[in-house]
Amino acid sequence: MENNELNLPGYEIPDDLKNAVSVTTLDRLYNWGRRSSVWPLMFGLACCAIEMIAAQASRYDLARFGMEVMRPTPRQADLMLVAGTVTKKMLPAIVRLYNQMPEPKYVLAMGACASSGGPFKEGYNVVAGIDKYLPVDIYVPGCPPTPQALMNGLIMLQKKIDKEAIRKVRWYRKGADSVEVPVPILGPDLIDVRRIPDIKSKAAELANPPTPPAQA
Repeated sequence: MENNELNLPGYEIPDDLKNAVSVTTLDRLYNWGRRSSVWPLMFGLACCAIEMIAAQASRYDLARFGMEVMRPTPRQADLMLVAGTVTKKMLPAIVRLYNQMPEPKYVLAMGACASSGGPFKEGYNVVAGIDKYLPVDIYVPGCPPTPQALMNGLIMLQKKIDKEAIRKVRWYRKGADSVEVPVPILGPDLIDVRRIPDIKSKAAELANPPTPPAQA
């Protein structure tokens, strides 16, 4: 963020002080610090991860955006880059990593597979989009997306951070600090713990079908 973006409009600062003084709000200063130090979680799932690695190399240089520090532990990461096909076997581990990330945290779905299942959408072992289980902030289309597309998605994330207010963000509200997602159960198929009451009610309905009315 440049000085003219950090300063509030309507306050004229003398030219000789523009590089030393800024008139701004706490929200802008807070978001300016966070947008410039987003640390992604270091893991990849499929071919999209190769493009993510290329974006971190010297040709594209994500250090310009303060996002070059990819952390190997979720407890030091701000951003989960879901890069590649999400299989049902891998999903419980992804949700567990998300729950271990501290707030504020964001999720970026990179590529068609992470966004909707991609060409494997109808596969028996593929989740048709990570947004069925995790709250996604930014979608990056492509199969796979280019490093430029990923950079554009990261810039969109920065713009989203710029619009946040300390009074309204979920991690400063009263109550739980984080929105924890129940870890799915991998059995004969993937079971979403949040849907267990619906599954039980449907099973009871099928076990006790209504008695047809007697014929006159």
